[in-house]
Amino acid sequence: MSYWLFKSEPGCFSFDDLKNRPDSTEHWDGVRNYQARNFLRDQVKPGDLVLFYHSNIPEPAVVGLAEVVREGYPDFTAFDPHSEHFDPKSSVAAPIWYMVDVRYVEPMKKPVTLERIKTNPLLSEMPLVKRSRLSIQPVTPEQWQMILAMAGMET
Repeated sequence: MSYWLFKSEPGCFSFDDLKNRPDSTEHWDGVRNYQARNFLRDQVKPGDLVLFYHSNIPEPAVVGLAEVVREGYPDFTAFDPHSEHFDPKSSVAAPIWYMVDVRYVEPMKKPVTLERIKTNPLLSEMPLVKRSRLSIQPVTPEQWQMILAMAGMET
């Protein structure tokens, strides 16, 4: 099992949106960064756990936990010319972009803000701190445990 941080702007897709989907499950579409795509296509697997992070808000934070329930598959929004994620270079025969399905697990007892993450020396090597634009990021087991502890959750 691996650990990940997935970023989403709550105005586009929030943790509550995930909870309210049928079976509290949704595909994670629209990733248009090659490194993040490679994670989704090659490394993110069912059973992996996800820190759901709300970005692009006044106080960005890890707000909940999710679980990957389907491994990477072609992102069909890239094939739809009416989708905001359309990519004319991607096709069913030669997909460029991938997505996974995630399921809501539980909210954090208290959100773990980016400010708190940045001030914790044990989290200084997180991609979130070093390269904050990447929307899919690996998290080490030690970082995972520290984030849960900061949220006041069982580790």
